[in-house]
Amino acid sequence: MNVYLGVCAVLLGATTLAQAAIYTYTDANGAQVFTDQPPKHQQVKTLRMAPLNQTAAPTDAPAINPPPVYVDTPPALAVQYEMLRILVPEPDATVRANDQQLIVTVSSEPSLFAGHRYRFILDGQPVGEATRSPVLKMTDVHRGTHLLAVEIINENDAVLERTPAQPFHLRQTTLNDKRRVRPCAEEDYGTRPECPEQDKPEK
Repeated sequence: MNVYLGVCAVLLGATTLAQAAIYTYTDANGAQVFTDQPPKHQQVKTLRMAPLNQTAAPTDAPAINPPPVYVDTPPALAVQYEMLRILVPEPDATVRANDQQLIVTVSSEPSLFAGHRYRFILDGQPVGEATRSPVLKMTDVHRGTHLLAVEIINENDAVLERTPAQPFHLRQTTLNDKRRVRPCAEEDYGTRPECPEQDKPEK
């Protein structure tokens, strides 16, 4: 066996050589020789080789799914509204309503899609049933400051769009307001509610 080929095989890490004993000696020319077959009549040294590092290939490698490919068109995007606002009453408006009724008008761009409805929120609570009408008549709205908002919901009652809660002030005309508009004449006392008999000045 050619000793130099044996050296190459050892350096390449052949399994059979890695597991067998390796010998070395110095030949007549003074060169160091490596071999797996010790020659006769030579003083040889036995080299101990470290075992090879071997890693078993995984048997249950996780499968990698390719990204989805749309044959026709990608899934439809969620419906979006560009604008939703309350037209009436305007923010921070003062509304006079002795009958405690309030007309609310809203607008959206684009208009409502099929299956969508408006839901009106007064002071954090829904008012009436959701409707497709942009106009709602509220009743029993007491005087004072209130917060008004409107939502667009779908057929599953999921909120798609909502306005910020904006304030408005509801006032009722009082007897004093009526007196200021039309002062009490002498003949009005006892006949007009805002002009009671006891308030009639003495002559």
